[in-house]
Amino acid sequence: MLYWLLLFAGFRAFFLIYYFGLVKFEKPGIAHVLYSFIAGLHLDFATTAYFLMIPFVLILFALLLGQRFLRGALTAYTFLITFLYILISAGEIGIYKEWQTKLNYKAIAYLSRPSEVFNSATTADLISLILVVAIGVTLFTWLYRRYFLLKGDWKRHWWYALIWLVIWPPVLVITARGGLQQIPINQSESFYSKHNILNVAAVNNAFNLYISLFENKEFLDKNPFEVMPTDAAKRIIDPVFKPSCDSTTQILTTNRPNIVILIMESWSADLIASLGGRPGITPEFNALEKEGLLFKNCYASGSRSEQGMACIFSGFPAHPYTSITVQPDKYKKLPTVTSILDRTGYATSFMFGGQLIYGNIKSYIMYNGFDRITELADFKNRFPEGKLGIHDQYTLSALQENLDKEKQPFFASLFTLSTHSPYDQPMAEKLKWDVNEREYINSAYYTDWCLGEFFRKAKTKSWYKNTLFIIVADHSHNSYKNWDPKSFNYHHIPMLWLGKAIAPEWRGKTYDDICSQTDIAGTLLPQLGLEAKNFHWSRNMFNSCSTPLAYHCTEQVVGWKKTQGEYIWDFTQKKPFSTDATPPLSDSLKDESRAFLQLLFQEYINY
Repeated sequence: MLYWLLLFAGFRAFFLIYYFGLVKFEKPGIAHVLYSFIAGLHLDFATTAYFLMIPFVLILFALLLGQRFLRGALTAYTFLITFLYILISAGEIGIYKEWQTKLNYKAIAYLSRPSEVFNSATTADLISLILVVAIGVTLFTWLYRRYFLLKGDWKRHWWYALIWLVIWPPVLVITARGGLQQIPINQSESFYSKHNILNVAAVNNAFNLYISLFENKEFLDKNPFEVMPTDAAKRIIDPVFKPSCDSTTQILTTNRPNIVILIMESWSADLIASLGGRPGITPEFNALEKEGLLFKNCYASGSRSEQGMACIFSGFPAHPYTSITVQPDKYKKLPTVTSILDRTGYATSFMFGGQLIYGNIKSYIMYNGFDRITELADFKNRFPEGKLGIHDQYTLSALQENLDKEKQPFFASLFTLSTHSPYDQPMAEKLKWDVNEREYINSAYYTDWCLGEFFRKAKTKSWYKNTLFIIVADHSHNSYKNWDPKSFNYHHIPMLWLGKAIAPEWRGKTYDDICSQTDIAGTLLPQLGLEAKNFHWSRNMFNSCSTPLAYHCTEQVVGWKKTQGEYIWDFTQKKPFSTDATPPLSDSLKDESRAFLQLLFQEYINY
């Protein structure tokens, strides 16, 4: 284990030295640079656990059969993995200057065309990287044989073998997943800096490449959703997402409001009485509707939180099989609302009461450039915690404390937690209905109460009169209505824009056209007089020339909804999905949905 940790640290140091000029240019400070070795340890240990699984088996057999083959087998295995890791590290050093990212599946795919690789690299680069590999393998193989190779002869020992078998498997498994927490470790664990080059250095090379290959193994060579020529797909989709005019209606009283986005974990429209839900679940939300604009036909495009983050901040819809936030080499190509507002002078922050490593959200949020990110560990035991983290009443209170001290204008985001299982919120059950998902709706009642408390206090603050609040769900959830997860009813979510920054004539109104959380970026930025053209999948909902639509996907289906109807294609059944409530299907909706998914997924692959 120590050998592998030294290897990882050695090539982390070499990467930082090789790119010393770039690191120095960003002026992070020597202590901040050196912290990459600490930040990388958690992933290093996890990678080491994976590397040690074969040695564990070899040593087990040696204890059972004697050590006749152990030394040679361990040496050969260690040499092979050392060579591969150094090759990965050298490749990463070679591509970083051009790609500004870690080695990923796309770079590996280029190896199928070696002539392109060699022709695009200078002779000096090739010689340098070959020398890096040769010297690195020689040095670390010598180091292993000199200091780490097992010495002496062992005899068969059944008791040692039994102890070995009992102790090490759980140690290796727990270390490989990063601990006993609910969410396994991912690259987010090593992200710590606003300087992306330091995050790249901290993330273990082998771990990152494994995740990249795992997430993309199904479509390394071909888009699985390609059903027509690309030009034909663009001819179908361009008119849908490129409006013929710009007739944006301004609904704000200022073009530089403070902005607070409250992202509601797993909120379904069935929690909201005015959206078709049972009365009494969210009375505070219902009261807030009178102070803002309620979007009655808003839909989530995905079913997971990390997908919701990309939808809200980057206007990038969810897609089957994987999430773009899991892969730093891909999400770095996305536009973000945060980066635009940061350049415009906004102070930016993100708060969550749990652990942001889920779905690699932390690294995505950090790359977005938020000035301040607060998660569970940063609260330093200030508040009571549930199984997943700090309850919503306390994080909302902490958000308000921060906004009191924040420079204006500010762009603040808070991701709630209490409506995620196991629903251990600190409020006694209020809704004792005999319905499915009773725990879920009671957790929503609690979070709704927290919202009410937050807004009652916010209204007494000086910053409130110049603030736009956006309340929107990250995705939906099963409810007491038990909608089919393939249906649009299941993916129906609440979205409410409110606050004094909204013009009085728009308060207490509803927006009835079909829309999506993905449309937030394309709608918000024009309200601020800012360009949103890079958010090409995000519509401006207040442009009358824009086409109302919503899209959703799961691993089994893709859904497409417009004013004239909806089309849902079931991948597993290879036929349209329909219910009694589904309007008649049309060929145009079918063609649009398939063309859209083909282009969206191809864009994801190209990133």
